[in-house]
Amino acid sequence: MAKKKVKQLKITLKRSTIKRLAKQKATAKALGLRKLNQSVVHSDTPVIRGMINRISHLVSVEEL
Repeated sequence: MAKKKVKQLKITLKRSTIKRLAKQKATAKALGLRKLNQSVVHSDTPVIRGMINRISHLVSVEEL
């Protein structure tokens, strides 16, 4: 059987989490984003998409 190729998302923190709600800070930290302009790569899953949706105004997303 052929394995499905899982899409990857490159998520970059573009705006600071200073003066943001605690949930938004926690979401950014859970994604692995700690510094400005830091990028992480995650699989494209509904969980990750939901996290991105919560902090969409702070991050930029690129499909790999």
